[in-house]
Order: sequence, then C-alpha cells, then structure tokens
Amino acid sequence: MPSKPSAYLRMRVLGAIEFAPGKTIQERIQNAAKNVFTDEEGKPYQFTWRTISTWLYRYKSRGITGVENKSRSDKGLCRKITPEELLEAINQVLPLFREKERYNKSDLYRACIEKGILRKEQIAWTTFYRFVRDYELLKDDVEHNKKRLAFAMQYANQLWQADTLYGPYTRDEKGKPVQTRLIAFIDDASRVLCHGQFFFNENVESLTTALKAAFYKRGVPEQLYVDNGSIYTCQEITLICARTGCILRHAPLRDGAAKGKIERFFRTVRLKFLNRQLDLSSLAVLNKQFSIWVEDEYNNVIHSSLGMKPLDRFGLDLSRIRFLPPDEVNDELFFTEDTRVVNKDNTFSFDASRYEAPVDLRAKTVTIRFDRHKRDRVIVYFKGERMGVSQVVNFVANAIKRNPDIERSCS
Repeated sequence: MPSKPSAYLRMRVLGAIEFAPGKTIQERIQNAAKNVFTDEEGKPYQFTWRTISTWLYRYKSRGITGVENKSRSDKGLCRKITPEELLEAINQVLPLFREKERYNKSDLYRACIEKGILRKEQIAWTTFYRFVRDYELLKDDVEHNKKRLAFAMQYANQLWQADTLYGPYTRDEKGKPVQTRLIAFIDDASRVLCHGQFFFNENVESLTTALKAAFYKRGVPEQLYVDNGSIYTCQEITLICARTGCILRHAPLRDGAAKGKIERFFRTVRLKFLNRQLDLSSLAVLNKQFSIWVEDEYNNVIHSSLGMKPLDRFGLDLSRIRFLPPDEVNDELFFTEDTRVVNKDNTFSFDASRYEAPVDLRAKTVTIRFDRHKRDRVIVYFKGERMGVSQVVNFVANAIKRNPDIERSCS
C-alpha cells in the first residue's frame, strides 16, 4: 500500500465527513475514520481520525493545495552539515589510511567519529555514505579532469581568498577541551595573510569578527572569493560586502583547487605552525602565538613564488589600496540588520526594550543595524538613508518635556 494517498482520495475522505453521523465535527471525523476508502486503482485504505483532522485543517487554511502530496524542499540534503564541512572532515582523517592498501567509507566514518571531528547525531552513517557517493568526495580524478589555468592578480587587494581550517583543541572558559576553527583571508597577488583568527565556533559572529579585523588591517579588497559553506553564503557577509563595495564570489562545489592559495597556506599552517609544541591552555594564547608566527615567519619571510617577502610585495601597491579607518561610522558597515515598524508614539521594540526613533518615523517600516556582540548602539535607516542613533525610551524625561509644570513642582 502506498505510504502517501493521492489528493483525489484525500478529497473523498473529506467529503465523507459531511455525511458521517454525529452532532459535532469531531464526532463526524471519528465516524468517517471507521470507513474503508478505495483509491483510483481500487486499493482499500483506512485512516485514523487524527490524519483526517490534519487534512481538514490544511484544506480549510490552504485549499486543495493543502492536501496535495508535496516533497520536502530540503529532501536529499543534510541540515546539520554541508558537503564542504564533510570534505574537510574526511581530509583530516585520510592521512591515517594512506599506508593501508584497502579501506572503505565505514572506516572513514568511524575515524571521524572517534577523533571527534564528526558526531553521530550530526550525520548518520547512511547520510555519510550518500554524501560521499553523490558529491564524489573520494574521487581524485574529478579535480584532475578539469581544465585549469594558473592565475595571479596583478595588484594587491584585487582578490582575497578565504576559507576555514579545523584547528587544535583548546580549553574554553569552563576548562572543557573544544576544537577550534581558523578563519583566514589571504591576498592573491602578494600572498599576504590579511588576517587569521581561531574561534571555538564557525558561525556568522566568528566570520564577521574576522572579516572586520581583516578589512581594518589590510584595506577593502575588490573581490572576496569563498566557498559555499553556510557562513560564507549568509545574509550578513553579503550585506557587508555590498556596503563596502567588495564583490563576493563563490567557488564551484567541491572545487578546492579554485582556492589554491588559501589551501596552500593551510598546508603551511599544518606543517610549520600546528606541528609545534603550542601552548593550548586558552583560545587567546593560541591566537597570540598564531599572530606572532604569521607576522614574523610567514608575511615577513621571502616567498618562493614571489622571490620577495609578502609584506614587501603588498607594499608596492599601497597607493591603490582603499583603507577603512576604524571609527564608529565604519563599524556600522559590519552590523547586522533587521526591520521594525515604528509605533504611533514613535517607538519600536528591540531586544526586550523600547527604543525611540531619532526622527519622526511614526507608522513607518525602518531598518535597524546593531552589533551582534554588544547591542549597545541601534542605528535607524529609512529608505537606505541613515536617520541616526536610536536611544532607549526615557519615560520620565518625556513626561517632563510634555508637562514642564511637573519639573517645577518637583523642584
């Protein structure tokens, strides 16, 4: 018997409710559930009263489209991990199997779980197998069969490449060991590492923090080349790039070679930084060690492809680089945004508080920008124009302004 009855059969069941005995709609549904219905092919069906109630609710709220069979929009996709993240996890355990003549997908999955790179509740074995098969994550010839030309930008800050690397385990504030993620940006022409920072989580907040530090440190690139990971396709990075005039580009799926320079840098990080006896007592200590290594032993050492130091090569194009001075106005470029409808008293709600619009915007739909971390400044925009900073409503001050006699009587 098919698991999903047709829309024709469902409408027949809903029609039977009208003729079923009972004083209330609930009684008629329960009596209709006792009947046996046949579909277009004559196959018998019987449904529970809960199922029939659900169909009736959907029919009343959405019409006949509510009872039609629809497949999930995310069917075949994993909502807890992306193919890029899975490929990175596989690449971490593959060196363990290089010396073995034979190994299978089950061995790789088991190694990812044992190393703590993946969790069983994050991706099941069947989903792991399907992803590896559908996205050809273990086929090396996919990369080699692509026609590819080596390239390099002519000037610094014409193109940055960005990606995330799984880092070592460090202890969080509670003393629990947590695996870190390194988010890094490298300039294509000069090979300068514009900024790199370890985080406990690979999320929108981490990317925004790293991107802000990179733009302030090395200027705004003309283009930013990233993969299709969830944080690199989020609304925040799209808005930041649009506000700063940076073109956001995404590499094709599973095309790691397209971001060859950042991948090559990550290889250098594994060989020359992560192999050291690092102090992994805290995230701050790890980032301090990484910054010293980058500035002293990577950016300031002659690069084999350039024949000069990346910093010196970057300095040749300083006159072309568009720097972003760090100030409050430029900080707003990295804020996240949301919409609000201003009430008739010229206030709106945000973060469990009432804010007063900086100008008269009653009954208007406005855009607000705010810092995800601090949330101490709320900037109001209307039709793309900055209206000003909004303040939390001071009800006492407003009462005095409205009735000056109150202040005189209190004094």
